[in-house]
Formats: sequence, structure tokens, C-alpha cells
Amino acid sequence: MATATKQPPTKDAANGNVRVEIFDQVYNLRGSDADYILKLAEYVDGKMRAVSEQTATVDSVRLAVLAALNIADEYHLLKRRLESPRPELTQRAHQLASALDEVLQDTRRTG
Repeated sequence: MATATKQPPTKDAANGNVRVEIFDQVYNLRGSDADYILKLAEYVDGKMRAVSEQTATVDSVRLAVLAALNIADEYHLLKRRLESPRPELTQRAHQLASALDEVLQDTRRTG
């Protein structure tokens, strides 16, 4: 975890700098949302540590690439899931549209 290292992460709100440690390397990052940057750093650190537990390599560049591939896989699986049509939602939307049409027709008749 990026915050569970020797030096705690630091935030400098004045200039948007955030100091984090990812896989025992210190990075000074900039951004408008320091808490979000810390969260991302913790996520990447966790992925790198998980990959290092599953592989025999100690090369941090290889670990970073493998972690990046894992993160990219997660991203694309979620993206595919969000972009694929969900028949149950489409069917429900049609049912609701039909019900709304009926209500509107009844209101026009009585109104």
C-alpha cells in the first residue's frame, strides 16, 4: 500500500504536490485532487505487490509492466461490461415506456 511505507505520503495543497511511495520508490506527483492521487498510488502499489507475490522476478520495471497489464485488463473488462447491451434493462425500459404511454393516453381522454 502506498501509504504503508517508511515515509507517509505528504500533500502540499498550495502547489498541488503529493509525495507518494509506490513499491518502495518515492514519487512527487502533481494534481488538483491530492486524495485521489493518493488513492491511485495505493491501488498501483497494491497491484505491484500482488504481482510480485505471484512471480519470481525482482525487476521493478517488469513488475510495473505486469501490474499495468492487470490494471488494463480490469479496465477493459469493465468497459466491455458497461458498453454491452443489457437485454433485461432494454426490456424494462420498453415496459416503462409502454406504461407511461398508457398513462398519458388515459390523461388525455379524461383531461
